[in-house]
Amino acid sequence: MNKVTLPKILLGFDFGTKRIGVAVGQTITKSARPLDTLHAKNGVPDWPLLGKLIKKWRPEALVVGVPLNMDGTDQPLSALARQFAASLRETYQLPVYEIDERLTTKDARERLFEKGGYKSLQDGQVDRVAAQLILQNWFEENISD
Repeated sequence: MNKVTLPKILLGFDFGTKRIGVAVGQTITKSARPLDTLHAKNGVPDWPLLGKLIKKWRPEALVVGVPLNMDGTDQPLSALARQFAASLRETYQLPVYEIDERLTTKDARERLFEKGGYKSLQDGQVDRVAAQLILQNWFEENISD
């Protein structure tokens, strides 16, 4: 039986056409935390800034949330998120995992609002927390105890 070596540090992304949330996590503790929100133009991130995050955190893999309709079918943003994942794969030569991210933004909004009201929903916080939830979900689905 071959033992699969899991990546230890991962970056997770909540893709959007205007903002891309970023989180960092580790497989040892199966935990993630919000990291940053990158501004994007039509889904194209600030690649130099993204490169700095990759260089700083040295992830062994990346996780991109792909938005789907509630019935599991693609929506217009799904193709753009997959294109972003492909660009990450090509640019950084790292494994990139795609994961269903239905309701993560809604969940992130609710969590932030509970903690700090409307003020906590500003400055890209929602995007970062959604990226954290995407990464946490990936851990739950892919790492057994």
